[in-house]
Amino acid sequence: MIKKLQLLIALVAAAGGVFAQTSVLKGFTYDEASGENLPYCSIQLTETSHGALSDGNGAFLINKIPNGTYVVKVSHLGYIDILDTLEISSGKTITKRYSLSPASQTLDAVQIMGENTRKEQETRTSVISVTPKDMGKMPAIGGQPDFAQYLQVLPGIISTGDQGGQLYVRGGTPVQNMLLMDGVLLFNPFHSIGIFSVFDMDIMSSADVYTGGFGAEFGGRISSVMDIRTRDGNKRRFSGKVDVSNIGAQVLLEGPLVKLKENRKTALSFILSGKGSYLQQSSKVFYPYIKNSEGLPYNFYDLYGKITLSTLNGTKWNVFGFNFDDRVNYNVANYGWKNWGVGTNFLIVPGDAPTTIEGSLAYSKYTSTLKDENFDPRTSSMGGFTFNLGFNYYLGKSLLKVGMDVVGYNTDYQYFTIYHSPKIIEDHTTDLSIFVKYKYNFRNKLLIEPGFRLQCYFSLGEVSPEPRLAIKYNILNNLRLKLAAGMYSQNLVAISSDQDVVSLFNGFVSSPLESALLPQGLLNSAEEIKGRLQKSQHAVLGIEYDPIPSLSINLEGYYKNFSQLISANRYKMFADDHEFIWEKGNAYGGDVSLKYENKGVYLWFVYSLGWVNRTDGKIDYHPHFDRRHNINLVASYAFGKRRSWEINCRWNFGTGFPFTQTQAYYPHYNPVNINDDYVSANESLYFLLADFNAARLPSYHRLDLGVKKKFFLSQRQSLELSASVTNTYNYKNVFYVNRITNDIVYQLPFMYYFGMTWRF
Repeated sequence: MIKKLQLLIALVAAAGGVFAQTSVLKGFTYDEASGENLPYCSIQLTETSHGALSDGNGAFLINKIPNGTYVVKVSHLGYIDILDTLEISSGKTITKRYSLSPASQTLDAVQIMGENTRKEQETRTSVISVTPKDMGKMPAIGGQPDFAQYLQVLPGIISTGDQGGQLYVRGGTPVQNMLLMDGVLLFNPFHSIGIFSVFDMDIMSSADVYTGGFGAEFGGRISSVMDIRTRDGNKRRFSGKVDVSNIGAQVLLEGPLVKLKENRKTALSFILSGKGSYLQQSSKVFYPYIKNSEGLPYNFYDLYGKITLSTLNGTKWNVFGFNFDDRVNYNVANYGWKNWGVGTNFLIVPGDAPTTIEGSLAYSKYTSTLKDENFDPRTSSMGGFTFNLGFNYYLGKSLLKVGMDVVGYNTDYQYFTIYHSPKIIEDHTTDLSIFVKYKYNFRNKLLIEPGFRLQCYFSLGEVSPEPRLAIKYNILNNLRLKLAAGMYSQNLVAISSDQDVVSLFNGFVSSPLESALLPQGLLNSAEEIKGRLQKSQHAVLGIEYDPIPSLSINLEGYYKNFSQLISANRYKMFADDHEFIWEKGNAYGGDVSLKYENKGVYLWFVYSLGWVNRTDGKIDYHPHFDRRHNINLVASYAFGKRRSWEINCRWNFGTGFPFTQTQAYYPHYNPVNINDDYVSANESLYFLLADFNAARLPSYHRLDLGVKKKFFLSQRQSLELSASVTNTYNYKNVFYVNRITNDIVYQLPFMYYFGMTWRF
């Protein structure tokens, strides 16, 4: 026994000696020109298997490094490589700050290497990362490319067109899509003219778009997540841009309040962005051929500002605020919304520990109103706070993430019944969730990412356990198999009118509590509903293949089971009828995308095939966003000295959406009081509807073209001139139909744009 104990002590001592002979290299990667954190850099100890990829904050960690002398190579697309010689001594943690300088020209080989590293070390099933560089490949509609325009070319995303600002992701409705900006919820980031979002492209650092199967760090939505990160203001010098076009303008200013210097521990910077549209006024001058004396009815403005306090070790604290406003008049309907908020977020890097801590706290409010000439007005508002906190533990190439989210909000939806009596639905709710996710990296061959989220809905008295899983297997260096699955829940409901051929307005309410508002099961069905949450389950299977270094092919198949959904009661006739009904359904299909990029040539092709089905127990139907086939093609070519010239195009084709036809019209008289003279009184024109969503609108297709030329005025100044056209062959795509008058509102006609952008 004593001998066995002595042997065990010797083995533990030997293991401890081996561990003591290893060290840790950690730190952050930065853009030398601006001082901004630079994510997804490759950090490699040359001639060894030790390496890492910096995360979305630019943080990296390499552990278990044996003693010795190493050359560290740091690289990123468009930046000059850094070679750093380090002496690794026993058991020490070395913290480094690598600032990469932009290269004078794009190096395609660096891009390919960095992208392949990320593909091998991240599961990335059903997720696409969008950067300002990607958005710049689109035709510059209205002077600058926009996030809303680029989203419409991604696999699995369906847009209702150029107007309305509605996006549907693999069978989910807009309210089932979560959009986060630096951890803060936004309820409507897209303007009524569907080619513009609330974001200035130049304030965005990156955006991850999850079309399904997202991880445990996200919750409270049952379809998709769009996670947007804004960048900090320039920490080294004052800079900005001024963009002016024939339909709108943008201004961005940024710079240091306290400059970043190597001998100074902290820096303070700001960034301020404002943009707006004057299309209603300018369209009278530039588009007189559009038959509308009032011009195109789209005006909006967006303001965003942020102040950043940062330290040399990577810790930083942000304070930000925003105000987004949208107004539109379609003649048959007036629609507008406003979203404002304030908040703060932070990133803490505690000493030599292999850990980072992230969090945010914010308050925002969203209000929208629709006034239709044939229906009573509808108003919806939603306001509340969000708080989240997350801990990242770096374990070599593996990662453990734990955290919590708290969301508290109130909803207020006001509308009128068919008898023109006002109705108000108001509610207050608080949701708490905790999550854990572990990413295990086995020799860059197998990635396993199990996760678990516990959603607590206090207002409903319900708890939803939600397991998640993602797996990637690197069969070869250029061939990868991936899978993602999970369970999801949601407490937010959107109400829209089935009488609208295309839905303009959504009223937000939390899941109803009162039994008078919601039946216990599906209509005409004995099937009972368990709980009052909306729920879904996702499964996604995909293959990534890079046949040549410049070409990437991604193929994914998906199935979303919407096991519990809440909708406005389309059968409501009397005051004591239920306000809402239960539904269920599914969405399934597949996407294929091809991306080619080499020497100024950029090609992006996406084909999506999908089915969306719903049933309320009484009828089976396809919702109005069910599009069977959708094709997007983006092409760009940069040429000339320093590739200062660029031409690009985008073509979209989509089969028609379902809609409910008007079957017949009839006169109807509503008495106001008992003394009304019903013999001589005027009657109103009412209509009968045909089978629900049994017809299809015509197919949608549109071609956009663009060209731009950049002039380099000095090392830090440039002037870019751009011109573009939308709907080049002027195809009449249907947007909205007034059921009483049969007036048709079409999507955008042939329109031309020209603009100028000065960067300094």
